[in-house]
Amino acid sequence: MGHILKIQPVFKEMIWGGHKLRDVYGYDIPSDQTGECWAISGHQNGDCMIANGEYQGQTVSSLWQNHRELFGDIQGDQFPLLVKIIDAKNDLSVQVHPNDEYAAKHENSLGKTECWYVLQADEGTKMVMGHHAKTKEEFIQAIENDDYDQLLNSFEINKGDFFYIPSGTLHAICSGSLIYEAQQSSDITYRVYDYHRKDKDGNERQLHVQQSIDVTNVPADLTTNKLFTNSHLDHGSKTRYVESEFFTVDCYRMEGVNTIANDKPFQLVSVLEGEGTLEDMEVKKGDHFIVCSDQKEVTYDGVMTVMITTL
Repeated sequence: MGHILKIQPVFKEMIWGGHKLRDVYGYDIPSDQTGECWAISGHQNGDCMIANGEYQGQTVSSLWQNHRELFGDIQGDQFPLLVKIIDAKNDLSVQVHPNDEYAAKHENSLGKTECWYVLQADEGTKMVMGHHAKTKEEFIQAIENDDYDQLLNSFEINKGDFFYIPSGTLHAICSGSLIYEAQQSSDITYRVYDYHRKDKDGNERQLHVQQSIDVTNVPADLTTNKLFTNSHLDHGSKTRYVESEFFTVDCYRMEGVNTIANDKPFQLVSVLEGEGTLEDMEVKKGDHFIVCSDQKEVTYDGVMTVMITTL
């Protein structure tokens, strides 16, 4: 038997957060303004703990540093991926993330390419993805004029939608969204616009306008991939949502017993719906696991929707 590590999430209170992480997943959240569940993370700003087995009580980052054999002995000084669940009761800022090169030079960090799977969306919920400026000059002028209505590309979203968001993409999650997010392990966010909202002390949040101008792709690529690869399982189906240089994300919709091979350095497993067993371990909606490289396959049994993110 190899190692299957159950992960204890870390929660973050946010100005835009709500209480769906408790209502939907039963998590013990710190307040009714909880915006983020860092479900699987080895990042210093939210380092998750192992909840079971011989490494119980240790952090993901310490296991990464001291037991690299569990992760296929791959290179790198930090655990490379991060999985979140995001509850946006209010709009998130309009923001952009840098690529690896810019982030390494200016932030001593990985860049941040990410993707979103819409778990829930209230009726009429929107998302911002990209912008309409044709040149950098146009882009800067719109920012200087506070003309975000014309600048931003926004559209309605629905449960089950999936979006790949490369670094350099201007974006915002909007109110009414519950999102599964897989990303590079980075906490670098450049806010370009935050609706001039103020905190309880009357202060607007810090913006990063110059950095946003530096890293935003102009013109924006407004095409979103809607063609995903579907394949059959013994008892269910698999959808491949993205396969990029940063990560691969697959969604398994299972109804019965299925054995999933692990030929990766590790798999990040999130149970999004349902319940059942994972190698005879009882699991339910909201549980998260790392399947280590020494576990070559995993047998699932139950009616479940499971997201698996890998390198």
